[in-house]
Amino acid sequence: MHRFDYSEILGDLPQDITKMLMDITRIRTMEGVRRMNYPKDYIRIESIAKLASVKYSNEIEGIVTTDERIEEIVLRGGTPRNHSEEEISGYKDALDLIHSQHENIEFNRDTILKLHTMIHTKGSDRHGFKDKDNAIIGIGPDGKRYIVYEPVSAEETEEHMEQFWLAYKELSTQGYEPLLYIPCIILDYLSIHPFIDGNGRTSRLLTVLLLYKEGIDICRYVSMDEHISKTKDQYYGTLEKSSFGWKENHWTYIPFIRYFLRTLLECYTDLDTRFALVDGKRIGRVETVERILAKSIVPMSIGQIKAVIPDVSVNTIQKALKKLMSEEKIERIGNTKGARYTYKR
Repeated sequence: MHRFDYSEILGDLPQDITKMLMDITRIRTMEGVRRMNYPKDYIRIESIAKLASVKYSNEIEGIVTTDERIEEIVLRGGTPRNHSEEEISGYKDALDLIHSQHENIEFNRDTILKLHTMIHTKGSDRHGFKDKDNAIIGIGPDGKRYIVYEPVSAEETEEHMEQFWLAYKELSTQGYEPLLYIPCIILDYLSIHPFIDGNGRTSRLLTVLLLYKEGIDICRYVSMDEHISKTKDQYYGTLEKSSFGWKENHWTYIPFIRYFLRTLLECYTDLDTRFALVDGKRIGRVETVERILAKSIVPMSIGQIKAVIPDVSVNTIQKALKKLMSEEKIERIGNTKGARYTYKR
């Protein structure tokens, strides 16, 4: 039986994790002020995030359709044409439920079963936990399959899930830092792997729910699923590192906590970019770059600036940055290759 022990996140944490926690707290505070000033822009960003979440969370698991069909299903309530589209539509419905009802949704057995049922998996356990053992299978470069991880057996799943919920209740009421314990909860859930199919998608829905319950609604405006999809190898790699030895009670949450915080921080950075996209006005190149950085809460790379103004060349952006630095309006952080730029306030 796994021992649900979270003492690791109460001790001394690696410096990079502490810094990311501080950065996220700072950005959340500044972002909250901006939201009060531009409420209509945030409303416009929501549909972009919803489309991305539905697309990428399913795509990670190989459930795909065209972008046109996803837009039809998600934004206009189109009728699914096949089972893949049923799963995509179900994920959209589950995400909508969390966005609209999170204050009234408890993190418990019934909620997990309901979310899992809503996503229309193909497994035999659509209305209950798995009734047979399963394994997480990987495919090597040579095409051969191998066992990445053997989760909790079907026979032991119910008991582990009961302990899992009790552990969450303790965490959520004992003063633990939410941004540290949420990835721990998600790792525990994935280590148990309580269903034959749909564990990954359900875990990402639960991540959104847990963040909401701690007053963190970044996933309403930016898709964490999209960021996970783009760093899928790191996602699975850190899951594997953190879950190694989980059943034997010799494991560490740190790799997955680090990945989770880095992804969350990227979401807040992405929000800056998307905010500039819906609100930005195209003016002179130097003034454009200056306004983008002035609005940004976090330092931005040249690549992130270009995402806001894709019609402007990298060379032109570099020239604008050089001029702004000479005027001491901005400053550069980091070396030339990985430099980011921030507005002097």
